[in-house]
Amino acid sequence: MAVGMPEFVENPENRCPVILLLDTSGSMSGQPIQELNRGLAAFKADVQKDSQASLSVEVAMITFGPIVKLTQDFVTIDQFTPPTLEVAGVTPMGAAIEYALDFLENRKQTYKDNGILYYRPWVFLITDGAPTDSWDSAAQRLRQAEAQSRLSFFAVGVKGADMNILKQISLPERPPIMLNGLDFRKLFVWLSASMKRVSSGKVGQAVALPAMGWGQISS
Repeated sequence: MAVGMPEFVENPENRCPVILLLDTSGSMSGQPIQELNRGLAAFKADVQKDSQASLSVEVAMITFGPIVKLTQDFVTIDQFTPPTLEVAGVTPMGAAIEYALDFLENRKQTYKDNGILYYRPWVFLITDGAPTDSWDSAAQRLRQAEAQSRLSFFAVGVKGADMNILKQISLPERPPIMLNGLDFRKLFVWLSASMKRVSSGKVGQAVALPAMGWGQISS
């Protein structure tokens, strides 16, 4: 008899977890948030085209602005319904990163408790501003997690983003990129293609894949 949480009994495939860490502060109002919503829908549609990725890719969404909020707990892509994001307030980026790191560690423990193997998780940050809270501690934790191969972090700046701070948060070998206009669709299609490549590989061998084509998104 199978033992474990129902979601893992029904689908015991290796998991490829990604956290979307999205800025929903007031400066994202208007066209930026509209295009971001369209990009999320494109991400779901594209991943679902791959049967293996549909079973393996798990998405969680954490928004920040004006508060840090778990907008979507981890679900496989077929269960993911992109919400219509709304904007307001300030940009608590430091608190959002800290929350994401804790949330991710809890999910990894859940995998282990249920005998589920997983690929190195991704944390994918999108922002058009600068943190309005303290971010040094979050950046230190993030870099330490990267150094220990516990996750891969990607930062994307939209027009108006403080790229200097994003560079200080990111690893030098994977610097933040500035999105070309509001081309979120291109960004999420890249993310989808990367997730599909990872989910078709072997656990432990996916670590070299995330940077493929990363610098080309902003071109």
